[in-house]
Order: sequence, then C-alpha cells, then structure tokens
Amino acid sequence: MPARRPDSAGRPTRRRILLAAGGVALAAGAGWGGNWLVAYNRHERSNVGELDFRNPLRIPELLDPQASDDGARRYELELAPGTSEFLPGKKTATWGANGPYLAPTLRMRDGDPVAPTVRNKLPEPTTLHWHGMHLPPAMDGGPHQMVAADEVWRPRWTVHQPASTLWYHPHPHGSTGHHVYRGVAGMIIVDDEVSDRSGLPSTYGVDDIPLVLQDKNFHDDGSLDFTESTLGDTLAAVDSLGLLGDTILVNGTHNPHFEVTTERVRLRLLNGSNARVYELGFPGDKTFHLAATENGLLKRPRPLTRLRLAPGERAEIVVSFTAGEKALLRSFPPDLKVGFPTRRFAGGDDTFDLLELRAGRSLRPSSPLPTRIDGAPADIPLPADPRTRRFTFVGTQVNDRSMDMRRVDDVVPAGATEIWEIERGDGTVHVFHLHGATFNVLEVDGEKPPAHMRGPKDTVYLPGTTTVRLAVRFDTLTDERVPYMYHCHVLRHEDDGMMGQFLVVAPGREDKVSRTLDAPGAHGGSHH
Repeated sequence: MPARRPDSAGRPTRRRILLAAGGVALAAGAGWGGNWLVAYNRHERSNVGELDFRNPLRIPELLDPQASDDGARRYELELAPGTSEFLPGKKTATWGANGPYLAPTLRMRDGDPVAPTVRNKLPEPTTLHWHGMHLPPAMDGGPHQMVAADEVWRPRWTVHQPASTLWYHPHPHGSTGHHVYRGVAGMIIVDDEVSDRSGLPSTYGVDDIPLVLQDKNFHDDGSLDFTESTLGDTLAAVDSLGLLGDTILVNGTHNPHFEVTTERVRLRLLNGSNARVYELGFPGDKTFHLAATENGLLKRPRPLTRLRLAPGERAEIVVSFTAGEKALLRSFPPDLKVGFPTRRFAGGDDTFDLLELRAGRSLRPSSPLPTRIDGAPADIPLPADPRTRRFTFVGTQVNDRSMDMRRVDDVVPAGATEIWEIERGDGTVHVFHLHGATFNVLEVDGEKPPAHMRGPKDTVYLPGTTTVRLAVRFDTLTDERVPYMYHCHVLRHEDDGMMGQFLVVAPGREDKVSRTLDAPGAHGGSHH
C-alpha cells in the first residue's frame, strides 16, 4: 500500500496575483462561480522583478567513488530526513541523500562497473531509480525494488551507453511525487571517449554546471505545502497536475546567481519538478546552443533561443559570454498545447526568473564551440517491418487501464527496434517516460519534429491531443520476472496509476512467459 500523503498544515504563503485578461468573465458567467474566478486569477504566477539574485548557486557535491578490489565504482548513498533553509530565516523539513536536500552528482564512464550502496534512513520505504540508465530491470530502482526503512540496497551493473546526463530519484508506486518533492534527487554524468574529445566545457562546477530546476510551495512558517489542487472535485479536470509551485529552486538555492569565469559555460539542465514545464531562454533572445538531450550528445550543436523542458527531461546547453556580461536564465510561458482554462492551471501563463549568470571582468579562454561532434549517437535505424505498439494517455490511465503491479502489459524481444505511438487523448499535460531504452522522435501529429527535438531521448512531452511517433531501441538485457516501466512523468498522474510495465526477454520467448508477476517485493541487488 502506498504511503499516506502528508496533510497540509498552516496557512499557505500568499502568491503573487496577476489579473487575468478576457475570457474569465465568460467562464464565471457559465456558472463556475466566484471561487473559480479567484483561483483562475491567482494561478498566473511570476517572480519577475522580485529577485535580487543575492545567493551563490549551490553546486551539488561530486561524489568520489570508493576504491574496490574488483574494480567497481562504489558510491555510498544514505537517504535521510534533514532541515534546510531555502527562505531567509525559515526552516524547512526536507529529505536528501548524503545531506539534508538533493543528492550528490555521480560521475561514471561507459564501461565502468558500478556498485552503489543505498541506505534508507527515511521514515518509510522508498526506492532509488536510475532515470535514463540502461541496466538490468532488477537494478532499475523502480517500484519492484523497494527498500524498507533501515534497510540497505546494493544494486550492481556495468555502464554501457554513450555520454549523457541522467538523474536518480525515488520511484515507490503511489508516493513518488511526495518523495521527489521532499528533495531526494541527484544528477548522473556519463562520460565516454566521444565526450572527452568533443571540445565541450567539462570542468565540473567551473564551466560544466548542473542545474536542477524545481518548483515549491511554502507555508508562512517555511514548511513545504503539499496541497495538490485548489478547485476541489468539481473542476478537478482543469487543475489535475498536482504540485505546481510558485517558488523556484535551482540546485536547492532560492534567488541564485553564478559567477562565470570562462568564455563558454555548459549548463546541464534537469527538470526535477513534479509537474511544471519550463520554456527556457534569456530576455532579449540571447542565443545558446543545444549540445545534448537526455540520452546523448547531438551530432551538431543547435542554436536556439527557447527550449521547452518537461518533467524528467534533461538537456545540455552551451552559453557564450563576454567580460562583464550578465545573463538572466528565465522560464517564459510555455506553449503547452492545451486549451482554456487548463493552460492557466497547468502553468502555461507563468514566467519565472531562475538564475543570474554574472561574467567576470576577465574570462579564461574556452575552446571553440564544436560545429560537429564526431561519434555522437546516430539516429536509430528502423528495420524493414518494425512492430508498432500504440498507447493512449487519458486521465490517469494508459490504454484505459490503471497500473497493476502484478500485470505484465507488454513483452518485448531483447535488442528489438519498434515503433511506439503515444496518443494524448485528453486536454491536460502528459509526459511520456520509458525505462531501459532510448528513442528518437519521428513524428508529432504527422509532422517531422525539428532536429533538436528528435533525441536521443527517454522522456518526451506529449503536445496537444495528438500522437507522438517514436523509434524505440531496446537493450539486450533480459529478465522474465522483473519488468521495466513506462509512465507519465507528471508525478501525480504516475502515482494515481498512469503507468504500465513490460518484460524484455530473449527473442522467441515473448509468448512463453507469464503475464502475471509474483507479489511485489524487493527484486534486485542485495538487501539486509
């Protein structure tokens, strides 16, 4: 049974209210009432002009693995409650790994054997999912690898994927959203020979900077506000995303700045929010270059002025600076492809200043931005007659079914390349994430996407009531009893059942395995 969600306590901090234009009177006149109108007005959020960026950006610790006789990189992680100060003079109860909030960055290379030790000192069972990592399903850290309070989990695998920016976070079925919101999340950097010679900035904390973007709501006393909806059951369909905050933290820092010391800076962006979609850019449309998406480097860095980042998505961008320059990273109102009034309640009218980047009076020279990255992952080639699977995301169900921990929804032959068609069949925000595989985006509503949106990816926003067509390449790791997951990465939707699971088996075994799993438990790694 999932853990009980915490009750909200105390009076929520007053949010900045911006008056809504047009349309609202029509909705109110249709009988939706004054309470709805107040809520609609309140949900256009912005912090523009309110920050002075006084706080130095916190850089998560880069965790050095311990030496071992067998050559494995051993990372020691302890999940535990703590206390953080995000807002001046106010204490917030949080969770973290090796600290009160967030988690250290893990760095590893393609080919490395890795062996984390995960100690759960939290007051309830949890998991630790290695999001984007290709590894055996028993080591994936999904809802089948629960770690009880005061227990230890020791997964083990060998890294076998290209250079990429991944992350790790809890994944207990029914309470993922609240565990992530409390603060357990960290970044994983995978290096390889291609990234070594790419010429991209690579000195961690100097010109290669992790940025974990999260939104929070706080009560007046500084405690986290877990309220998920303000409209009640009557209008839940337009306010169904769960936790959507009005205060933005970057690496757990509120009101942050970063001192730039080099001509170019690589920003590793992670949307670690429960539901918020960011539309990233700079006022004045300063150009930056997209160098990588979730599962690998791009063959050619792409110049952009805006980049949409949905929950769970990552991107690596390179920003150039001149001496003395200040650049403000902002989230502009994202085009969510949802209609009135859902757009407002889903954050589609929100604007947030995130981070001020301050270039020094003199900057150290950087290598030129590469025009091509030789060896970067190629587009996934399709076989002559690929199998096509279709999935419809509506409400909190996939293909009209809610998650069942015992049910196998799909069985895939190892090493296969398939077409997956994901249809968003309703008018709200959904984000598709697939464990244990990499995909390219082939089409969005029948149209080929821009080059920078093709991937390689493991998470994708589903824009509009439309179909996203994916070329999915599955790994060769097999297990006939432990599944991988696919789900919506809006965490309230995931917790409410918008998730399925699939087995990867040796080719020819697809019809020979059971479609019913054992009782859910701690499959994978070693425990005590």
